[in-house]
Amino acid sequence: MSERTTSRQLYALTYLARAAGALALGAAAVTVGAAFYAIERMNKRPQPAWLSEYTFTPFETQVEGYEDIMLTTEDGVRLSGWWLPRSDSDRVVIGLAGHHGGKPDMLGIGSALWRAGNNVLIFDWRSRGQSDVVQHSLAFYELRDAEAALRYATQRLPAARLGLIGFSMGASVALLLAAKYPEVRAVVADSPFTGIREVIEHNAQARRLPTRLVVPLADLLNGARYGYRFGAVRPVDVVHEISPRPLFLIH
Repeated sequence: MSERTTSRQLYALTYLARAAGALALGAAAVTVGAAFYAIERMNKRPQPAWLSEYTFTPFETQVEGYEDIMLTTEDGVRLSGWWLPRSDSDRVVIGLAGHHGGKPDMLGIGSALWRAGNNVLIFDWRSRGQSDVVQHSLAFYELRDAEAALRYATQRLPAARLGLIGFSMGASVALLLAAKYPEVRAVVADSPFTGIREVIEHNAQARRLPTRLVVPLADLLNGARYGYRFGAVRPVDVVHEISPRPLFLIH
């Protein structure tokens, strides 16, 4: 083998090694970027639309005697809410909106439930609507918000017959709340998720990303950056504790 041939082979091997290294670095960058993007989407407050402050209220849906109320969570966050009262009923339905939702999103179903003879409590999650702007999450910190709503309802009507209705993330919070508090008598959960890990896996698969790398890394980053791990939010693990109380799941 000539010296020239050997030189060409060494050059080719060096080129391949550099190319492999570049590909590995690129894959690592994509993995880290995807994991970081996923947790930011979960935990960062979206920029409010310029018309977001102009919403309907119970006045427009002709709910008589509604009240603007303020809830306070165990960690001191103030939440803006509406209380739709029925003096002739001891039933209370708490409405729980989706991830970036709030009380205006629950106004339609809330008004209908009020007309059906129920007291209704709907509110803005932390960092949404008119509530305090603090760290929010995907159901982890929002469980504290739902607990504040439950406390308010039981203080307002100590003998209340309590029910929950939730949508998307709100449905998942409803399952967690009902599993924890036996005083909740019935739950309607529209499109809850089984756990945060499954949500991230589904989205990573839809984008053809390496789930075995992205999901564990996102879990670690989320714990370090936002104070909770994915395993802390798993409605699928506690939903059985709601039985024998009525549970209506919609998907």
